[in-house]
Amino acid sequence: MSYRDKLQYLLVKKLNISNAQAKEIILSNKVLVNVENVCDNIVILETDAVFYNNEIIQAGKKLIYVALYKPRGIECTLNEKIDQNLSTIINFKEKLFPVGRLDKESEGLLILTNDGYYFNKTINPASEVEKEYIVTVNKPITDVFLAEMSRGVEILGQITLPCKTENIDEFTFKIILVQGLNRQIRRMCFKLNYMVTSLKRVRIGNVNLENLQPGEFRAIDLEM
Repeated sequence: MSYRDKLQYLLVKKLNISNAQAKEIILSNKVLVNVENVCDNIVILETDAVFYNNEIIQAGKKLIYVALYKPRGIECTLNEKIDQNLSTIINFKEKLFPVGRLDKESEGLLILTNDGYYFNKTINPASEVEKEYIVTVNKPITDVFLAEMSRGVEILGQITLPCKTENIDEFTFKIILVQGLNRQIRRMCFKLNYMVTSLKRVRIGNVNLENLQPGEFRAIDLEM
């Protein structure tokens, strides 16, 4: 089931009935969504509780969002078979998954959630959710370098989308992307003859790293 479904589809899947039967049930005004009777083929969210004939068709799920400062040296996975995975620094009863990735040598903001809709929306470049990074490189930054980064660089067989760059000091700059290609910033810099010496993500959308320290996390509220 997708993370935003029409009520009719939910009934078809959960009750193993036809579309016509599901439509008839909806029109019978015997379906409760949360505490209200509905007779329309409305959109159902994961957080909605759906009942028919006093039976639970879908239990409303509590959505959880956590902002974590991923330290350098930690792999961006909860697979416990991989050394230095995220579960070595965090432990939740709920099954959460990271939104996007930060490579092992990068650090900074990582959002973990059980909300698949938020996950898909955030990692999809078409949604234009900004990700902001502070990057330090191995030699002095030039205006030409920043301009080429912002226009797009050919990596992995494609030109990266235009992005925003801003100089911070001689060796450090800020970059804001709406993409998340594998090791994108490192590959872009390498293509322009620069090596990244440190990379920190400080923002995803409207969520900032703020004063979190490596390994620390906090619960956050996200309105979708």
